[in-house]
Amino acid sequence: MPGPILHLGAVVTCTHGGPATPTAPFARVLVSGQPVATQPGPWAITGCAAIPCVTGSYLVAATRVFAGGQPVVLMDSVSTTTPTGSPMIPVMAQTRVIGS
Repeated sequence: MPGPILHLGAVVTCTHGGPATPTAPFARVLVSGQPVATQPGPWAITGCAAIPCVTGSYLVAATRVFAGGQPVVLMDSVSTTTPTGSPMIPVMAQTRVIGS
């Protein structure tokens, strides 16, 4: 399903409100001046208040848009966190570039 592409400046949290940041954004492709997030890269989660979520990863990403041969992460991509298994929640992202 089409959706906005997530980038380094996108606001993503775990379900407990801890901010998540991509640890390996693809710097050669920029959206709104920020590197895009790709599926294989883990996300670091800090400040999780409950059972601490430490890292997050995307299980399903874009099927038609790639950066460096890796699928880019979309706002509606499916994710999970470790160790809780809850999803990450994209709160805010750029809306000019849509992928599918």
